[in-house]
Amino acid sequence: MTGLQPRAREVADKLAVLRAHLAAANAGAVRLRGVDWFAWVTAGGSSAVLHTTELGVAEVLVTLEEACILTDAIEAERLRAEELPEGFTFHVEPWAEPELRERYVQNAAAGRAILSDRPQPGGVLTEHALPAALRQRRLVLGLEERERYRLLGREAAEAMGEALRQARPDWTEYQLAGAGAQALWRRGIHPALVLAAGERRLPAWRHPTPTSAPLGARAMLVFCARRHGLYANLSRFVSFGAAPLDEQRALMEVEATGLAAVAPGNSLSAVYHAFDAAYRHADREGAIREHHQGGITGYRAREIVAGPSTATQLEEGMAFAFNPSFAGVKIEDTFLLGPDGLENLTFDPGWPAADVHGRKRPLWLEAQGS
Repeated sequence: MTGLQPRAREVADKLAVLRAHLAAANAGAVRLRGVDWFAWVTAGGSSAVLHTTELGVAEVLVTLEEACILTDAIEAERLRAEELPEGFTFHVEPWAEPELRERYVQNAAAGRAILSDRPQPGGVLTEHALPAALRQRRLVLGLEERERYRLLGREAAEAMGEALRQARPDWTEYQLAGAGAQALWRRGIHPALVLAAGERRLPAWRHPTPTSAPLGARAMLVFCARRHGLYANLSRFVSFGAAPLDEQRALMEVEATGLAAVAPGNSLSAVYHAFDAAYRHADREGAIREHHQGGITGYRAREIVAGPSTATQLEEGMAFAFNPSFAGVKIEDTFLLGPDGLENLTFDPGWPAADVHGRKRPLWLEAQGS
């Protein structure tokens, strides 16, 4: 990852935020264990090695005097050389002596409580969850984060189009998912989630993990694509023949109603209720109970899912990925809320699209069957 000096400035700003909360709570340290918070505070660094866990191979410990990377001797030099900008010290313990890390944390906290993204019970020092205001602060992306997100979104959409244009009816869902993952990795993007469904399984499941079933006449591909800790979430369809236009159009109208409610000052629950009303208007009242509608995204694929009582207030700088759906039909992109409204980060100008209330929305790709 390039641009170390801008990243160092971003890190300094975020450390100042953490220390303000630390002082307000009269706590001894902030301990960030998750790969999401690690990426946030390091301006896009990665502590992930095993990609199926929320915890990485390093933590960040912040006190009023120091910002320290806690890791073992296996990982320290690679992290220092490849993942981290200036602004951090290191505490490195032998892999076989993890108790040295806990002793270091105790000394750094000087007997006071610890604020943590993932508080652990039963420790020598009391750990408390991060304040709600700090968790909300992470959802509002800075200028540098938005630029990283724009590039990620554009390249994730390109990878999606590349995979679906290669697809053939006799491919298996495994093959389609593999093509999608390969297209992401080729661009330096981690395929955190890749779903694929063909004609038979598409109407049955909202989260179709790939199988050996053939695609047949139509297929869906879904990405949660991660780079620098940020997630670009999108779904696209290919049809080997005529696509179901009536279903697409009806779902686009549902989505348009929900997206229209995404505005600074509104609550996330207001967006949920807009979707609910749109499903009712489309005579699909039960659809909102068949699958969640998505919500705020960023350093987690779903930071907060929209629900009927989700009081989170929307702010400029937040990112969103909503995924309204009927059985067998879905629509999803990742948007950034800016001064001019919603910016589609995963828009692909080369993908077929329709104008829906002034916004370009993806159609199904109608491809040749051989």
